[in-house]
Amino acid sequence: MKLYLKIWRQFNSSSKGEMTDYEIDGVSEHMSFLEMLDLLNESLVQKGERVIEFDHDCREGICGQCGVMINGRAHGPLKNTTTCQLHMRSFKDGDTIYIEPFRAKAFPVLRDLKIDRKAFDSIIAAGGFIGAATGQAPEANSIPISYETAEASFDAAACIGCGACVASCKNASAALFTGAKITHLALLPQGQIEASKRVLTMVQQMDELGFGNCSDTRACEIECPQGISVLSIAKMNYEYSKAILLRK
Repeated sequence: MKLYLKIWRQFNSSSKGEMTDYEIDGVSEHMSFLEMLDLLNESLVQKGERVIEFDHDCREGICGQCGVMINGRAHGPLKNTTTCQLHMRSFKDGDTIYIEPFRAKAFPVLRDLKIDRKAFDSIIAAGGFIGAATGQAPEANSIPISYETAEASFDAAACIGCGACVASCKNASAALFTGAKITHLALLPQGQIEASKRVLTMVQQMDELGFGNCSDTRACEIECPQGISVLSIAKMNYEYSKAILLRK
């Protein structure tokens, strides 16, 4: 396939960026989207030009580092698919593809398609932990948890922190990410000790970092590669209200 690419180029956080045009030929439909970018970078190296920088790690849809906006959608046109798991068979010969970094005040562009996601780390550090005794693991049957509760907790814990929810929200809200991290611990007995403190500190940290408010458009759920439900946001709001009442 021959493709026409319009890619955001920006040298660093303080410089002005712009869309730059590229043509690439010989793209196989079996390539992943990142392999296509690798092919483009190989041609740039041969020309002596600066390569396009983008985040990636596992390339297995697990780490969440690879996210970019593709034709205006986080991770591209397929539902529940990370950028690294998107393949070029989703595009046609001669297509024009717009590729940009995730946009949010809390996600400054480092270079080209690379963004700084450490704001998410700050939210987790604020309260995403539990108090547990060290030593041998306790007997599993000593803390009975229903199958439904365990599954709901695992569903929330599936969040990979890619930032697609923020990038797809018109307010750049991190409510889905934060809600998922709060929900998966709030549902389990092990998470009850710090439950009130956790939700208050994590929500406060989210607000201080400059993320916007949730307006319930549900774009975050649609673009989330793990299909995290907006019910996590409802659970976060419930836990927050309960913590405020307990504090009084």
